[in-house]
Amino acid sequence: MKEGALIRFLIVALPAGLLTLGVFSMVNTQFYDKESQLDPNEEIRLDAAALNRRPVSRDDLGKSLEILATRIGERHLGKPESLESAAVWIESSLGGANLGYVVERHPYEVEGKTVRNLVAELPGRERRDEIVVVGAHYDTVPGSPGANDNGSGIAALISLARAFAGEAQGRTVRFAAFVNEEPPYFQTEAMGSLVYARACRARQEKIVAMLCLETIGYYSDKEGSQKIPPGLTDEFPTKGNFLAFVGDEASRFLVDSAKSAFRKGSSIPVMGGVFPADVSGVGWSDHWSFWQAGFPAVMITDTAPYRYPHYHLATDTVDKIDLEKLEDATRGIKAIIDALANP
Repeated sequence: MKEGALIRFLIVALPAGLLTLGVFSMVNTQFYDKESQLDPNEEIRLDAAALNRRPVSRDDLGKSLEILATRIGERHLGKPESLESAAVWIESSLGGANLGYVVERHPYEVEGKTVRNLVAELPGRERRDEIVVVGAHYDTVPGSPGANDNGSGIAALISLARAFAGEAQGRTVRFAAFVNEEPPYFQTEAMGSLVYARACRARQEKIVAMLCLETIGYYSDKEGSQKIPPGLTDEFPTKGNFLAFVGDEASRFLVDSAKSAFRKGSSIPVMGGVFPADVSGVGWSDHWSFWQAGFPAVMITDTAPYRYPHYHLATDTVDKIDLEKLEDATRGIKAIIDALANP
């Protein structure tokens, strides 16, 4: 080939070749990388995890509450050793040696100390990229052992993870334990669920639903045991024997479908819907963080300060929890996950 022809060939062919290589690389990344990143041992790991699967039980719930609220006690950055103990216990409970989950740590810095959210993922099947998050915070306010707030939520979270262990659903299910929900970090940049929800948004993840388990262990059939939040009508129940489902306008469909599924799995009465943002308590947990990130989310709660006389006090101890009702509530929440994860 003559020199001039060679130069003309390089001018035309080299860019075309690079373009072709680039297109191939992009296609390969889009269509093959995701497959290559899958855990090659996932099937074996799920089969092994299934050996530890068992139904929701009050015995398991009670043991978790005893560890969190009695043995560990109050857990917050004012007592970093206790906060770390709670994180280690949650991680080990969900992890390979127990329930078989690969638990991801999501650490970040607060006031010179490292704290972390913990996420155990049950990978989905045909709709793996669509994610249902089930979350609860594991910290407490200073001075409280936090049996109901929020030991009840974490106990239910672990019991639910056990009930689904090794059993892949249509959608991916994530069990998330959040740090720093309580003041002084509540609704600040240091709130664990806000850090996590923003990271999910930045990764452009398809979170189709978030269930926030917040203070779900106290019930009363006594007339007048339920206070009515300011701004709501007198139609609000006056007996504290129900669970409330709280959503924003963007979560209306999720609230309705969650309530419907819950009723199929639990005998506990349920009320709730979409509430105005200015009603006190509507945004008082980790669901708020997911609203800020643009994800549909619902809080499931016994209404905390509107019912529970030991809210944020040293008397929030295990003996105040109705384990029978907590078990019933957790079974109802499992029914919600079953429905959401298999549309």
